[in-house]
Amino acid sequence: MGSTSELGDFLRNRRGEVRPQDAGLTAHAPRRRVAGLRREELAMLAGVSVTYYTRLEQGRATSASDSVLDAIARALRLTDDETAHLKDLARPSALRQPPGERPEHASRSARQLLAAMTEVPALVLDRRNDILAWNPLGHALIAGHLDRSGPDQPATRPNLTRLLFLDERFRTLYTDWNEEAQLAVASLRLIAGRHPDDRRLAELIGQLVIQSSEFASRWARHPVRTCTSGVKHFQHPQVGTMELAFENLHIPGDSGQRIIAYSAEPRTPSEAALRLLGSLAAGPAADTRRGCVEDPADGATSDAPAAPSPPR
Repeated sequence: MGSTSELGDFLRNRRGEVRPQDAGLTAHAPRRRVAGLRREELAMLAGVSVTYYTRLEQGRATSASDSVLDAIARALRLTDDETAHLKDLARPSALRQPPGERPEHASRSARQLLAAMTEVPALVLDRRNDILAWNPLGHALIAGHLDRSGPDQPATRPNLTRLLFLDERFRTLYTDWNEEAQLAVASLRLIAGRHPDDRRLAELIGQLVIQSSEFASRWARHPVRTCTSGVKHFQHPQVGTMELAFENLHIPGDSGQRIIAYSAEPRTPSEAALRLLGSLAAGPAADTRRGCVEDPADGATSDAPAAPSPPR
């Protein structure tokens, strides 16, 4: 996942999406070999030399200023997220050091917060979308068909993006799977640009490209977008249709971890369905203490030992 090749791919992709006439240019030649902007056209619009822009697209210019990158972003009509992504790719030396190889865990305080959110589905995610912890209602909403202790098993813990593309039961949870898939890929693109040396992130992307043609085709289009809040529409196998608002709450520090929580509008069918799901999750068939006992980061335990995972 080299940042220089990613930069070139991103710029070429975005050049191809801007028609000359939309940029105020007149196509002089009767036949064009490219549908979008040529390198020299983009360089002219951005006010840089063709030689410099070519070096940038080829990954041979590593000290591009904000003003130059902003000019290129304006010429390409990039969004704010895409402009930030362009800067991440163009200046990889400014990025943080590669993360360590030790498995990540949710902190004790994050787990306590999840346990206190008894009426709200909530999960702790790392930047790769690995699920580090979930409360009983979060587990019931997102992946009740999976072992609740899954997040405590670093080698096999569930990952939201992997589930979305490779788990048939999970993908049927969303009434608009295509929108969810597009947002997931666009968010992952943004994170990959910020962390080009994250080996586990690269492995996740490689696995998805190989195992899912749907992911691969979307990844090749270089979508870039972030979404910290909004509304998701669920078709839950136990309680039916729900419209839930979600918020991403970033945990302070540089770990990239965040809590995502879901809520329903008061006095709506979605709130009633969420309450029913909570009752089912807390029923006799569900051991609500299982899977949220031990803080793997320091070995401390709370109420009861976690149940062992069944053989895979």
